[in-house]
Amino acid sequence: MSNSSDAATVYVVDDDPSVLQAVGRLIRSAGWDVASFGSAREFFDRPPCHAPGCVVLDVTMPEMNGLEVQQALIAAGDSLPVIFLTGNGDIPMSVRAMKSGAVDFLSKPCNDETLIAAIQEALALSRQAHEARVATQSVRELLATLTPREFEVMQGVVAGRLNKQIGAELLITEKTVKVHRARMLEKLRVSSVPDLVRLVERVGIAS
Repeated sequence: MSNSSDAATVYVVDDDPSVLQAVGRLIRSAGWDVASFGSAREFFDRPPCHAPGCVVLDVTMPEMNGLEVQQALIAAGDSLPVIFLTGNGDIPMSVRAMKSGAVDFLSKPCNDETLIAAIQEALALSRQAHEARVATQSVRELLATLTPREFEVMQGVVAGRLNKQIGAELLITEKTVKVHRARMLEKLRVSSVPDLVRLVERVGIAS
């Protein structure tokens, strides 16, 4: 089923202890780590985890239902993909959940293979998001090594301006631009303008 070496956690949130036990057993048998919570409050009190993961979430719970948990995750900027399990869901509820980005909306009792497939899809999405965050953070760290002038030169290069044009804008000589440009490319570990453009676009500095 899954690869037991996957560094991922499946969070199960359900107020029914028997469901927590059964679903947790299934997830562990597939090779994933599982963390079970009997309420939304317990789930949100968990220590932060920055590794890939997903949430298998009951829809109908006291205090805070599954849809409200999903919205709270979105509001907090938490990108954990959500899979809903419900014993009494309806079509409008499932449509609302899916429109908000749920991976799946499954009815209890759920077929084991169906749930495992949904978790695999959710974890794949989570890993992609995690890798993107790591890549973006590494770019930010590289950008932080630039001097203010090197950053200005970089912006000019990304915008497609010639060294002469950049120098005129910054009131420095073309030779000085070339020096800053060479240092900037070295610090950012790129050797061409296309590579530079792709790098900075990861953090929203568009060309």
